[in-house]
Amino acid sequence: MVPQGHIHIPGRWVLAHSENTRLKPSMQPDTSPQAHPTRPWPYPRWIAHRGAGLLAPENTLAAFRLGAAHGYRMFECDAKLSADGVAFLLHDDTLERTTNGQGVAGDQPWAALSQLDAGAWHSPAHAGETLPTLAAVARWCLANGHGLNIEIKPTPGTERQTGQVVALAAAALWAGQERPPLLTSFEPAALAGAQDSAPQLPRGLLLETLWPGWLERAQALGCVAVVCEERLWNAALMHTVCGAQLRALAYTVNDAATAQRLLALGLDGIITDRVDTFLPAG
Repeated sequence: MVPQGHIHIPGRWVLAHSENTRLKPSMQPDTSPQAHPTRPWPYPRWIAHRGAGLLAPENTLAAFRLGAAHGYRMFECDAKLSADGVAFLLHDDTLERTTNGQGVAGDQPWAALSQLDAGAWHSPAHAGETLPTLAAVARWCLANGHGLNIEIKPTPGTERQTGQVVALAAAALWAGQERPPLLTSFEPAALAGAQDSAPQLPRGLLLETLWPGWLERAQALGCVAVVCEERLWNAALMHTVCGAQLRALAYTVNDAATAQRLLALGLDGIITDRVDTFLPAG
């Protein structure tokens, strides 16, 4: 039974804002043999951005737990390095927006970063939430059977090193697991570092624009996917990406009309902030 106030998008329930949001048969995903690469894709289609990064402090375990409570089984996060080489979760280069710290995060040792409050900025209920290490997030994901998309988010000037260290850490943390994390980055140098140190881990190139040579660079980096800003996706781009045997993902999708359009194109992954709007099928 469809919950009252929701409509069904294949594999998901979506909050119905108007009659215009209802799917028509022609809006179903393209599942023809030519629509996707032939290699297996082990990840859920829907991915919670920075955990449940709107409803809880982004890139914290509280956000991951809340996303899971809404039924999500795969999560995206941002990983960078402390001054002493610990991989931890933070989106910005600096600390001010999402913690009570100051300055460039990558210039500080983990001992100092671990003491910061990463939750009070969001809401009093989350005061005292700490920055998690990648290791802590890995333990939680593995204990609960969840997938992870790790965006390598280097401090400027440390792109290749960050890619190397994050990939090595991920390879060790997920050693022996059937479903490794998906490593992505806007920085080709970071993906090159990941390719050097853990070539067995799947990689994806993040794209805000289709800059010259993006496809050739993705192929040279051994990527299995491209993750594009949602407005870039159209039938022509989908044809190009699938023709190159790459998987297609989009960020950050927060309304039903956009989700319908992307599902109709046949995208493999949709990253969303709105874990409270795009709900799992019962």
